[in-house]
Amino acid sequence: MQVDFYHLTAQPLERVLPRIAERVVETGGRLLIVAESADQRGALDRLLWTYAPDGFLPHAQSDGESDAAQPILITEHPAAQNAARNIALADGVWREEALGFDRAFHFFDEDRITHARAAWKALADRDGIERRYWKQNDSGRWEQAA
Repeated sequence: MQVDFYHLTAQPLERVLPRIAERVVETGGRLLIVAESADQRGALDRLLWTYAPDGFLPHAQSDGESDAAQPILITEHPAAQNAARNIALADGVWREEALGFDRAFHFFDEDRITHARAAWKALADRDGIERRYWKQNDSGRWEQAA
C-alpha cells in the first residue's frame, strides 16, 4: 500500500488533483475523491468538468444511481461505491480508511501541515505501507523529498 503526501505550496489542489486523476483513469484505475465539505465537493465536481479546455474527467458526486459505474467518484465518506483502489483525500484530513486502498493521495496545505506530519509519523512503523512525501520546488515541479 502506497501513501503519497502532497504538500501544496506553489500550486493549489485545483491544479494538482486533475492531473493525478487523469493518470489514474488513463491506466484503467478508479479514484475516490473524499472531502468533508459539501461546498468543496461541489467545487471539485465543477473543476473536473472544466479544468481543461479540450476535455473533462468522467465522474460524479456520490449518492447517484450510477455510483458503481463512475471512474471517479466524489464523496464525503471513504467507502468506494465505485470499486476504486485509489483514494484522494482532498480536504487535508487523514482518514485511516485510506489504508484499505492500494494507493492514497493525501493533499494538504500549510493550514493542515501539523496534521499531515502526525499522519506521516503514525504510518512510519506500519507494515506494508510505503510513504512518499512530495513537495514543489521553486519552479513548481514536484520532487520526492522523503
